[in-house]
Amino acid sequence: MARIVSLLPSATEIVCALGAGDHLVGRSHECDFPAEVGHLPILTRPRFVPEATSGEIDRQVRELARQAQAQDALGVYAIEMTLLRELAPTHIVTQTQCEVCAVSLRDVERAVAELTGLETDVIPLAPNSLADIWDDIQRTANALNLRERGRTLIQELQRRIDAVPRTSAAPRVAVVEWADPLMTAGHWTMELIERAGGVPVLGAPRGPSLHFSMEDLADAEPDVIIVAPCGYNLEKTRQDARQLSHREDWQSLPAVKQGRVALIDGNQYVNRPGPRVVETLAIIAEIINPQLSNHEHEGIAWQWFHQ
Repeated sequence: MARIVSLLPSATEIVCALGAGDHLVGRSHECDFPAEVGHLPILTRPRFVPEATSGEIDRQVRELARQAQAQDALGVYAIEMTLLRELAPTHIVTQTQCEVCAVSLRDVERAVAELTGLETDVIPLAPNSLADIWDDIQRTANALNLRERGRTLIQELQRRIDAVPRTSAAPRVAVVEWADPLMTAGHWTMELIERAGGVPVLGAPRGPSLHFSMEDLADAEPDVIIVAPCGYNLEKTRQDARQLSHREDWQSLPAVKQGRVALIDGNQYVNRPGPRVVETLAIIAEIINPQLSNHEHEGIAWQWFHQ
């Protein structure tokens, strides 16, 4: 019988959507959906202070990453090795995309090497686009001997994506994924904007997240600005938006003057490349499509920023 450890929130959601949630025996400190995983033992912890400001978190994370590279040390997150041994997983689901977002593959492979006497299958996820998300779902399904369930789940998610209304207005949309320093979203988020009928600026579909300046943002002339910092809920996102609103160059942006700044719970939606990517698309559609009357996510997953 499979004993699965998930070290990534989107991976936990994938495992549960495949119907294998009962086989989860451990999770990361950020895995909080669906609610029934809340009782699982937590195997990771950040080595920075999550309550710090965006600028301070960036400084701490950069220093930890530098130390990891220069000294062959632990990365941004630590793994509770004693607990991992006790759980004796047959499968560990992790990611290869970003050492800042979750435990690095290198640290996972080190941990597995210490699990002497166990055969543990590492399932690495690497989402850069919607197609990659479907591949990750199928890869996980195959590793768990749920191949057909994986195909069915992907078809269902693709059907729901195709059903999300698309605006014909083609608004220019910028996404602030981090406030200090300024970073834009990339990867699947830009692709979702395109699918909703928007024109992504400051980033490229399937491309990496990029640093940008406020001058770059002004030159891009977005009609809508979405603020969705990686790992932040709506309250923390609102705090970052307030910090941005104190800047004169932010205040001078037409989208800001027109009240077209939206806040999204990036932790639960934008930054989770799993089954709820469909909800992220629906949220973006609600924000950029003025003709869309059904706003079921507004006030819960996203809201307009009123300064």
